[in-house]
Amino acid sequence: MKKLTFVLAIFFLLGSCGEYQNVLNKGKNAERYQLAVKMYEEGEYKKAISLFEKIMGPYANKPQMERIQFMISDSYFQTENYSMASYYFTKFITNYPESSKVQEGAYLSAKSYYLAAPVYSRDQEDTYQALTAYQGFIDKYPNSDLIEEANKDYAELNRKLQFKDFEVARLYYHTEKYAASIQAFETFNEDHLGSEFKEDSFYYSFKSAYELGMNSVLAKKQERLSEAILSYNKFKKTYPDSDYSKEVDGMGLKLQEELNELRESLSTISQK
Repeated sequence: MKKLTFVLAIFFLLGSCGEYQNVLNKGKNAERYQLAVKMYEEGEYKKAISLFEKIMGPYANKPQMERIQFMISDSYFQTENYSMASYYFTKFITNYPESSKVQEGAYLSAKSYYLAAPVYSRDQEDTYQALTAYQGFIDKYPNSDLIEEANKDYAELNRKLQFKDFEVARLYYHTEKYAASIQAFETFNEDHLGSEFKEDSFYYSFKSAYELGMNSVLAKKQERLSEAILSYNKFKKTYPDSDYSKEVDGMGLKLQEELNELRESLSTISQK
């Protein structure tokens, strides 16, 4: 009995595969459409995609196309091909703005870009596209059941971009390009108001100014020491209770001592 059941299962499987291949390669468009829908509903997304791709052209101006575009978009999403999913979902919401599925499509389009976005150290084109898509969704559907998830993903993407910019500026510090580091941190603070990395950016900006001043050539040393002291005062005013305070205060004291000694030396030289 078990052997018979196994044989019947194999026979059914081979028959199903045979039907699929026959319809895919030689079937009429109506047959392909019906089987594609069946494959989609049964979770056979890769097979559904192959069939949908066959009928995209023939059904271009037919009522079924709205359903086809959503299903192929979702099939790509379900198979984790997020680049293709975002492409098709974007087409869907553009072509069918009045569809009952447009809100879901808009969210999944943004989600596809979000899932396709790389780690912070790589090119962030998909991240920017995801932010744009999420912002569009949030603005258009503020009362959606998906709004909380959309806001969460948007915040995470924004944080990733902030961290990328912060790491670029900090890299200048670690490679001893202090002038470039100061400029990069200034740009960071202008571009990312209220960032969670703001205190760290002030800290590394000051440390860059400190190193630039303390190790400067004589012709520029007085000016750079003074600028470093201004950076110190700015940090202390903004973050009086910072965990960095002890370290920063020690560095600030050294800057002032160095500046006083330099002024005394310059005064002596000028008197002679």
